[in-house]
Amino acid sequence: MGGHAPIDQEAVAHILAPFGTSRTLPGDAYRSAELFAWEQTEVFASTWVCLGRTADLLAPGVLRAVAHGGEEILLACDGDGAMRAFSNVCRHRGHPLLEVGPPVTVRQIRCPYHSWAYRFDGSLRTASPQTDDFDPADWPLVPIQSEEWLGWLFVDMSGVAAPVPAVTGSLGDVLAPYEPERLVGAARHEYVVAANWKLVAENYHECYHCTSIHPALCEVSPPDSGYDLEPDGLWCGGTMTLKDHAVTMSLTGASGGVPFRALPPGAERTVLYVHLLPSLLISAHPDYVMTHRLEPLDAGHTRIECDWLFPPETLAADGFDPAYAVDFWDITNREDWGACERVQRGAAGRGFGQGPLSSWESTIYQLHSVLGRAYQGLGLHPPAYVGSARRVDART
Repeated sequence: MGGHAPIDQEAVAHILAPFGTSRTLPGDAYRSAELFAWEQTEVFASTWVCLGRTADLLAPGVLRAVAHGGEEILLACDGDGAMRAFSNVCRHRGHPLLEVGPPVTVRQIRCPYHSWAYRFDGSLRTASPQTDDFDPADWPLVPIQSEEWLGWLFVDMSGVAAPVPAVTGSLGDVLAPYEPERLVGAARHEYVVAANWKLVAENYHECYHCTSIHPALCEVSPPDSGYDLEPDGLWCGGTMTLKDHAVTMSLTGASGGVPFRALPPGAERTVLYVHLLPSLLISAHPDYVMTHRLEPLDAGHTRIECDWLFPPETLAADGFDPAYAVDFWDITNREDWGACERVQRGAAGRGFGQGPLSSWESTIYQLHSVLGRAYQGLGLHPPAYVGSARRVDART
């Protein structure tokens, strides 16, 4: 890591105090452009970050350029299905190889400026004319470490992060009953929220606010239900349970799909909410998985890509319509975004200070423990676990 963050270190110490005495993030954590730039380098570019579902991004013989953290990444999938990622920059004079946008089917990677051509493995194929001592082997594309995990594509801009399974720890086992690798996207909404990415993440990790702003949610899931999970990787989260009449999170509690085929006993009454830091939120219901992928734009704005994923047998059913899940969460999302935007405005007020966390906000403390240690220059480490204080433990 590149040293401590440009934020008041005394405030950071208050963040890391034991749960029950700790304080929330200071206002600068949400407003400072300098801290935002530090986070882009020391948080988002120092570990694995999700770019989306692999099947949505790539197919054999396809290239796609995506924007990520102020840079552009060229994704390539050869005819055999081997996926690679490169810096989207020609090695000649730096022209982007492909414009950011939808995928294109091509036979080679060709720079549109001087026609340097590369193979899908990044090696330089042709660059004419050149001097006699020019060796194409010296000028491959600059690779970016990439890995697929449970159907999602991740990149590590640092090139030194541990393999994805080492970073995610037991999260793969937690998600295994939902078989994420076989799920198919049925709907997507994109939002731009006028709030810092951490406000969005904090809001996700507590239902203390649910009775105030989420009447539809409270009709199908008690806000004081569930428990925190104990993370052993760079993730945090917990569960909530469904009310007796509800079989999933929808406006009526009814499902328009079918339950996941491998759910263990009790999971059919549970909704799982987990955050793979820094930017992927995974909400696993008994019959669908919803994700929020956070893309920080600046200190006060976050783009959010929300996907609804279903098993293939659900999508193949006659008359299937994902609206029962999409409509419920679009309403809830917009309620959340409004609250986050109002807190972003409040963070600029002279009355804003570091407040206490409720006993229902222990998952936020986990998130803060990761950020606080990173702000101290100690790198990214698994959260501090404080038990199931967040909600009533549904297992008892």
